[in-house]
Amino acid sequence: MSKKILVVDDEPDILLTVGQMLELNGFEVIRAKDGSECMDKLNECQIDPDLIILDIMMPNISGWDVAAKLKENPKWKDIPIVFLTAKGDTMSVGMGGLAAVDYIVKPFDIKDLVIRVKKILK
Repeated sequence: MSKKILVVDDEPDILLTVGQMLELNGFEVIRAKDGSECMDKLNECQIDPDLIILDIMMPNISGWDVAAKLKENPKWKDIPIVFLTAKGDTMSVGMGGLAAVDYIVKPFDIKDLVIRVKKILK
């Protein structure tokens, strides 16, 4: 059974590229275009992803807020989060390290992302 990864990003190219590369590597990918859709999918569709790849700067609900909501909910608090974001400043990276198992700054190497995901889900 393949591992499910929820990819959340407001950039369609990122959703497409990351999603396709993960699918080519045997993962089941669920996509959400922003934090609101992410929370809707988790709440309404009853999906249980094995990992969430989460952008930080998004409309409606930021990645920071999504991560906080996930950590507050007993059902989702143990789902590993990988931040994939353009926020590369020291404070963001430090804060991201507290909320996520990995923090990847855009632009990024897609092959490196897949390697890191495989390592987390091992």
